[in-house]
Amino acid sequence: MELSTHYKSSLIIAIDFDGTIVEDRYPDIGKPRRFAFETMEALQAAGHRLILWTYREGEKLDEAIRFCKKRGIEFYAINKSHPEERIPFKTRKILADVYIDDRNFNGIPEWGIIGQSLLGDFNTRSIKKRSKIRKLFGL
Repeated sequence: MELSTHYKSSLIIAIDFDGTIVEDRYPDIGKPRRFAFETMEALQAAGHRLILWTYREGEKLDEAIRFCKKRGIEFYAINKSHPEERIPFKTRKILADVYIDDRNFNGIPEWGIIGQSLLGDFNTRSIKKRSKIRKLFGL
C-alpha cells in the first residue's frame, strides 16, 4: 500500500504520552487509547521514526517507557531530538516533522484518523498482530 500523498518519505514523529498514547490519568498511566499502539507499530513498520515527547521525567518517565516497550514500541529518542540530528543552534524544541499531542488546537483525533493521514487509508479494526500489520500495509 502506498503512503498518503502528503507523507511519502520517512518522518520523525514526536508523540506525547498522557492523553495521547494513553488516557490522561497522570501521575498514573491510563488505559491505552484505541488503536494507539497498532498505529504506532504501523508507522514504525513503514519506516517512520517515533520520539516520545512527554512532560514525564524520572521514574514516571521510566514507567511510560516500560509501558510502551511492553506493548512493542521502542522510541527513536525520548524527550529530545535524536543525537544524530544536526541542529545548527541550541533549542529546547524537539526536531520533528509531525507532533501528535492531545493539547493541539483542535484536540487529538482518533488514532485511526492519524494512521489514515500518515499512512493512507486503512482499516484499523483489522490490525491485530505485527504480521497482519505488515500484510495489511504491504510492508
